[in-house]
Amino acid sequence: MKEDKQTKTGAILFDYGRTARIGLPEAVFCEKKNPDTLRILLERFANGDPPILFTRLAESIFSQMPAHIIAAYNYDQPSRTAFAAKMERRGRGSVAVISAGAADAAVAGEAARTLEYLGIDFTLFEDCGISALWRLTDRLEAINRHQAIIVIAGMEGALASVVGGLCPRPIFAVPTSVGYGVSLGGMAALNGMLASCAPGIGVLNIDNGYGAACAAARVVNLL
Repeated sequence: MKEDKQTKTGAILFDYGRTARIGLPEAVFCEKKNPDTLRILLERFANGDPPILFTRLAESIFSQMPAHIIAAYNYDQPSRTAFAAKMERRGRGSVAVISAGAADAAVAGEAARTLEYLGIDFTLFEDCGISALWRLTDRLEAINRHQAIIVIAGMEGALASVVGGLCPRPIFAVPTSVGYGVSLGGMAALNGMLASCAPGIGVLNIDNGYGAACAAARVVNLL
């Protein structure tokens, strides 16, 4: 990468050229980062120029930041995301975010907040788990008005296969680390989604709502 595409922020070389290359900016994954490093980054982007998304930002860390940093950011505790400003809104398409149950809310929230930050319209359809299939089928007409679909589910991950068999839109499935015993922290849902008999489903990493939103954005941005 050319040197003029990178700018040093503390010990971090931030990739300012990513938007021009792929249409999606670099985000800051906060988990495991030193709080002092996060403070430097939060300070740097507090004016919203450019707009930067912070993911996996724990409330216990964010609440310890200086008052002027806290005041500058739109922080959402359930999804652990923050941004000082959003990207310019895109009006060419929208995304349906479907979650199986309330236990998947943090991952669904991360996906929704990422779409909001990226300036992409979305609708969040919660509590669509297939143990009561009518909760999904009653919403299919509204879901199919969108140009891409994100499906978020734990347990056995079957919601992705059902949506894949009922909806014609591009589908991005996210397994969550929700479930008893043999769910193995999301591995059962991941394997179920990967083994789906519904053709053409893209599967993201466990709990990766951010990645699913970016995948859906690549589709919507082509419209």
